[in-house]
Parts: sequence; structure tokens; C-alpha cells
Amino acid sequence: MNKIVIAGCGYIGEKIARRYNKEGAEVHCLVRSPEHARTLNDAGFAASICQLDYIPEQLPCSLESSSLFYLVPPPGGGVADSRARNFIDVMKRGSAPAKIIYMSATSVYGEADGAVVNESSSTNPGSAMGKRRLDAEHAFLEYGESTGTPVVILRVSGIYGPGRVPLMQISHGHPLLREEESGLSNRIYADDLVSVCCAAADKGDGGDLFNVSDGHPSSMTSYFDLCADALGYPRQPRVTLEEAHSVMSPLMLSYLKESKIVDSSHTLSKLGVKLQHPDMTTGVPAACRESNFPPKV
Repeated sequence: MNKIVIAGCGYIGEKIARRYNKEGAEVHCLVRSPEHARTLNDAGFAASICQLDYIPEQLPCSLESSSLFYLVPPPGGGVADSRARNFIDVMKRGSAPAKIIYMSATSVYGEADGAVVNESSSTNPGSAMGKRRLDAEHAFLEYGESTGTPVVILRVSGIYGPGRVPLMQISHGHPLLREEESGLSNRIYADDLVSVCCAAADKGDGGDLFNVSDGHPSSMTSYFDLCADALGYPRQPRVTLEEAHSVMSPLMLSYLKESKIVDSSHTLSKLGVKLQHPDMTTGVPAACRESNFPPKV
């Protein structure tokens, strides 16, 4: 596609924009804040403001003949993604895009007790965020069915990469679960996620679901330990699961309570993506080296 629209052009969206820009595509970024729009415009991208906490009268750019990447996170509260539904409502007033790629999350599967989940696994989100993600999936698929627009869903694991490693938690010594009580979780390196996104726009068919992870699950504790080692910080103190309820945030606890192995073999096979970092043992050191954090004092 030579026309790309990225709704929610943040950390991953900017990487997608840069990749398509290098290929000579027409890229338009939709963001929430005027400051962010100015930053993107100064960097040479076409960026417009698009607030989705209410239904705008129209979108600031045409979606006709475009590949639309919808990367806007759901709002807090409730089990429906009102932002996605507002965006879809305003889309209905104009020309449909050629294809939609919606970035969802593996939280739609819910707790699997360490079992393997693939694209045919049932969805049973336990967290409110997972329920909002699943609601957005349904909303985009319904729009696709009503308009004939191909919709591709990416169910993405935890994202890490340059500038996206847990420096604050590590440097502040926030406690972690004991390794023996820390369930399995999954990750994907940022640039590898961008490769999957672009391949999905090129090769994905309407109704396709793709799990996105590096295929090598590990515990959250192991991930934080590897980051601490790469950053040169002491490893964080350990607590039991019972103790965690009094010292960890509800959001962190919700992550820790979901244990599953996300099978991404279908994604890599159909989309033909070769991961730059197929596991965190190479990805975490690379992310820490390229993060340009200030030196530890």
C-alpha cells in the first residue's frame, strides 16, 4: 500500500511511520495532543489531532485506499472500548479504508494456567482491559463485515525495546514475585512487532487473527532480572504471591495472575516474518544498549 494512516501514533506507530516513509509511502498520523502533532510534523510526518473520547464530526484525513493501523489504547473503566467505537462511528460517514489492522492484546485469552494458546483458542478475558480489547476486536470485525473492508487482528504480547525496559521499577527496587510463583508471560521486541504489522498489512486477509510474541515465554521475574543485569542494577527483592497483594499495583497483579504460552507459529509462517530477536536473551541486552538512559549514579 502507498497510503498509510496510523491512528494512535505513539511508540510503535512512529516506528511504523518511519518504515513506510523510507519506502516512499504517503503516511498520515492521527494523535491526541497538539504537542505530539507538532513533534511529528517537525520530524517530517503529516500529523493531525484526533480526539476519540467523543465522536468527532469527521476524521482529519481521508481513509480511502489506505491501510489503516488502529493503535489507540482503550480508555480506562468499563468493558467496552468507547474510543474504538467512536472512531468506527465517524468512519461510517466517509470512504472505507482498503484494509484495517487493529492492534489488540493477548489479554483477550485470559488466564490459561500456563497452557498454550493459539488463534483458535477461546477468548475469556479476566481483566477489564482484556474485555475492552475484545470489544474493540468485535467492533472492527462488525464494521468490516458491513462494509466489505478486510480487518486483520493482531493479538500482541508485552512490548519491549529501546526506551521500553522497566528502568524505573528496577532502579526503585520494586518487589517481584518469587521465581517459583511467577507464571509464564510473553514478549515481543518493538522492531519485530513493526515487521509483523507491516507484513499483516501486506499479506493479511480479512478475518485473520495473528498472535504476536517471540514464541519463548518466561516469567516476569526472569525478564526483570535480565533487564537489571543488562542495566547494571541490583536485582529486585522477592515477595510471595500473598505478600504481593499489599505491595504491588492492581495492574501489575493482573499481569501476574495470567499465565500462558502464546503460540506465534501461524503468524511467522503465514506472514513470512523472521524475528530479529527471537527471545529475550538477545533482545533485552540490545534494548538496554540502545535506550540511551543516563548513566547510573
